[in-house]
Amino acid sequence: MSRLSKNYLSITFLIMLIGWGACLLCSFNGVLLNENKWLYAPYLLGGLSPTIASYLSLKRNNRVTGVKDWLKNIFDFKHSIFSYIMVAIMAILFILPQCFISGYQSGAPLFAIFIMIPMMLVGGGLEEAGWRYIFQQELEKDYSFTTATIIVSIVWWLWHLPLFYIQNVSQYGKNYFAFGLSVLGLSFALAGIRKSTGSVWLCVLFHCTVNSLLGIYMINDNVWGPMAAAAVLIISSYVVVKISDKNGKHF
Repeated sequence: MSRLSKNYLSITFLIMLIGWGACLLCSFNGVLLNENKWLYAPYLLGGLSPTIASYLSLKRNNRVTGVKDWLKNIFDFKHSIFSYIMVAIMAILFILPQCFISGYQSGAPLFAIFIMIPMMLVGGGLEEAGWRYIFQQELEKDYSFTTATIIVSIVWWLWHLPLFYIQNVSQYGKNYFAFGLSVLGLSFALAGIRKSTGSVWLCVLFHCTVNSLLGIYMINDNVWGPMAAAAVLIISSYVVVKISDKNGKHF
């Protein structure tokens, strides 16, 4: 594992443990998030740990010159319309099998997605400044696409673990194994998007879109839908990477 990856992971998990660790201790002692708004500070700190760690580790390893350079590398908006359509299709391929197989409860109205996607920048999207910008790319220097993606998915899954024990957050009490299947599928989709387009921004957009869709279609908690979605996304990721490799350029 590269020095950059080690720096990134150590900072990410340190910040996460401080932020979500505080929330976890409070939750165990009956101090709940919905009743104590100040707890949103450590909660958000934990959620933004991959983003914060991204800048700190890249700066420490002289991969960026400053915040402006870092932001420019993340928000690389100029891509073909096909790339944006691909992101939308991948998001649909994630949610549709789960709706059909696991079933769902209606959440926010569909039109709210246009408001929710920007909000999800701090609700998950900016994690991609770390997981796909740094960790996936660094691992692919030493491992195959498949192996690197599986490693990222396991670490990403473990990073989410405290949320399943913090009362009043969406993951509390849910099936952690089913979530792991979703993470596996999403990891392949995101890795495929990153590899076929070279874009961090499109990974951010995909993550924001998926999280928004999960707020609209609230999937019932079982393994079958996530398992099907993971299979579809894994196959899809290989398809887009194969097409990109065949063309010899990014989409």
